[in-house]
Amino acid sequence: MMYIPESVEYVINKLGKSGYSCFVVGGAVRDALRGAKVHDYDLCTSATPQQMHDVFCDDRVIDTGIKHGTITVLVQGEHIEITTFRIESEYVNSRKPKSVSFVTDVEKDLSRRDFTINAMAYAPDTGLIDLFGGKSDLENKIIRTVGNANERFCEDALRILRAIRFCSKLGFKAEDKTKNAIFENKELLLNISSERIASELRQILCGRYAGRVIREYAQVFFVILEHLNPIYGLNQKNPYHIYDVFEHSVRALEELEQDFVLRLSALYHDTGKAECMTLDENGVGHFYSHPKQSKIHAEDICRKLKLSNDEKERIIFLVEHHDIFVNDDKSIIKKRLAKYGESNFRQLIKLQRADSIGRGTHSEYLMHFISLENKLEEILSENHCISLKDLAVDGNDLIKLGLSGKQIGENLKKLLDNVMKYPENNTKQKLLDILKENIK
Repeated sequence: MMYIPESVEYVINKLGKSGYSCFVVGGAVRDALRGAKVHDYDLCTSATPQQMHDVFCDDRVIDTGIKHGTITVLVQGEHIEITTFRIESEYVNSRKPKSVSFVTDVEKDLSRRDFTINAMAYAPDTGLIDLFGGKSDLENKIIRTVGNANERFCEDALRILRAIRFCSKLGFKAEDKTKNAIFENKELLLNISSERIASELRQILCGRYAGRVIREYAQVFFVILEHLNPIYGLNQKNPYHIYDVFEHSVRALEELEQDFVLRLSALYHDTGKAECMTLDENGVGHFYSHPKQSKIHAEDICRKLKLSNDEKERIIFLVEHHDIFVNDDKSIIKKRLAKYGESNFRQLIKLQRADSIGRGTHSEYLMHFISLENKLEEILSENHCISLKDLAVDGNDLIKLGLSGKQIGENLKKLLDNVMKYPENNTKQKLLDILKENIK
């Protein structure tokens, strides 16, 4: 038995009374069978869009995608999407079919779907329809295409990333034919729009098993994140690292929370090492200025993926600053807070800590980051002065002392430096006294 909300049951029953079959399909059935919460109920029916309009003439109907047989019915304030059973013609550029044709039986509709776990249907009166062994694959955590794997991926190359997404989020494994087809057709991803790739990549990198699938499908990721290819297997020949650059980056990613900005930054923070590596007379590897080169790579991939300005700015900031050591002295922490902002500084510490763990050496460095985070919390809880707006004086006070132009900004900066070091000086009288002494 699958739980069906009242609004969905209303749609199924109304179509049934009019002589049309209707099923819950796809992700809703999959998630219900694995005991997960169902967020969206997609319905498929033997009724054509016009027939659906006739059936729901007393309800509000929205032509969501009438060309592809999809309408949305508003029931009890909920939007229920219904699509006519269909089959698809050949696909164009591994992205979308030339046309769709409506059919009257659910079996044909299910046979066009991507994976067996997504090709199941359910209705209260007929129960589960599982033509391709989706329930068994779900129980065994297997990703298997419906029919020929190469054909499925040639139809829509984004299915390659969808398969990897299930592996990353749920810990599934692709069966051999499906896995082989993923590698054979990986170059087809170049035909897919940046927006669609970014959407899947976001979920993959934030998956619980992201590190595992990045290693397993490294050659696939090199198609969409080409800057990772040169660091694959790159021996750092450095006593501070026991892993190659790629493995180190993946390990750093695994130490981070499931945050897209942090995890993409972890993958890209050392990509510049391939171009910056030099060996000294003892054969030890050095990577001078690699953050600068990694930043260029980060800018490039953010642009190609068409990420939001906010995400782009944060990723570039983290990659550029990941190698800057921050002493756990409170006055220095305050300066970094003032320069970077709290959000950026917190994420930078997280990345640097993950970077340190990902080296596989010098575990004692972790104590530094623990101290750094503790002192950061102390500073924030004590409401220390970390920016000009926190000073007990402002520009008007300096004007009254006869200062003008650049003198105002320069002296406010000096006062901020003083207060960061000596918080007790942040009173109006003390700061004015310091200013008068400086002027003298």
